Amino acid sequence: MKKIKLLILLGAAVATSIASFNALASGDEGHKTVGAIADRLLKGTTAGARVQALLQPGESLQSLSIWADCAKGSFCGPQTSEMVAFTIQNPAHAAYHYTNTPVQNKAYVAGGVGTTDHDIVQTLKQAIAVLQGNDTEATNPHRFSPRQALLMIAHLVGDIHQPLHVGAAYINSENQFVTPTTKQQVDGVAMFDLQGGNNLLIEDKATWTVRDQESAKRDEAAAKAAGTDSDKPKRVGKPLHLYWDVTVVENVMRNLGVRSVAELTEKMLAAPAPASANSGDPVTWPEQWANEGLVYAKVAYADIVATERIKVTSRRGVEFSSWYTTLPANYMVTSTEITQKQLQVAGYRLAALLQKIWP
Repeated sequence: MKKIKLLILLGAAVATSIASFNALASGDEGHKTVGAIADRLLKGTTAGARVQALLQPGESLQSLSIWADCAKGSFCGPQTSEMVAFTIQNPAHAAYHYTNTPVQNKAYVAGGVGTTDHDIVQTLKQAIAVLQGNDTEATNPHRFSPRQALLMIAHLVGDIHQPLHVGAAYINSENQFVTPTTKQQVDGVAMFDLQGGNNLLIEDKATWTVRDQESAKRDEAAAKAAGTDSDKPKRVGKPLHLYWDVTVVENVMRNLGVRSVAELTEKMLAAPAPASANSGDPVTWPEQWANEGLVYAKVAYADIVATERIKVTSRRGVEFSSWYTTLPANYMVTSTEITQKQLQVAGYRLAALLQKIWP
């Protein structure tokens, strides 16, 4: 789900979202760890050689695992000519990273509420088909090249193992979580799409990382320098989606006593290999992963309470609603455990997928 940079005005008080720090941090270490695990597992294999044939000198699955996020904007610095060409060819590319299947559903259903023909499941299926050599207008409507297909897979396998990239919560005008059965019900008046948790805001500073604290200080300093700061109380909310993209990865690293992607990768590879095998044609695996992701998404949204709806105006002048929330006890522990497991599983599955395609 696309990250949102928010400036929230609520009555006389100003509420700021710490989503304002570099959006590339949306799982930067997590994505790179997934890619690094796959790089190691593919070393010396036919699949590893086929991957290298599509890479440029100095590239790896680790380094390219964030390419699809970098293509969204200037998060990684100026876009490369390859990224610019890709975004022109794929104007809806930001929507390739997620599906908003209602979290209470038992399974992902193509064409159902929250799905599109270019959501994360469908985009992964199309990219896999390209690498399988099944490249037709029907199987590859985006006209991905083999290299583009690999770039999508290297990133989206990580995304689909983050529960909020699959399961989405919806809410009604009375601040109650609901499950829509038709797309028409999600009208933005009586029922709202919470955008994969981006529109649920966490005020609990226990969830803040050092990076969050540094970002908040920079924002406060910038506001003071610009003369836009206020003596009135500020409310600061972190989008739930950002929490799952970034905070829990940092929590995993802290819990494991590591400070770098290289160290985290070593820890993941030294641990027992996960029981993560998939069956059938690899083109069916993304749907299997999405269904598994819905199970974890149910945990991610369980017992969260929406306490207050506010009107939000983005820096582009677009108005929408967000909700302040409270989290259940032990939320950080549970979410960190899920993320540690999913990072390892995603790395092993990325390698297994490519080996299945190129045995």
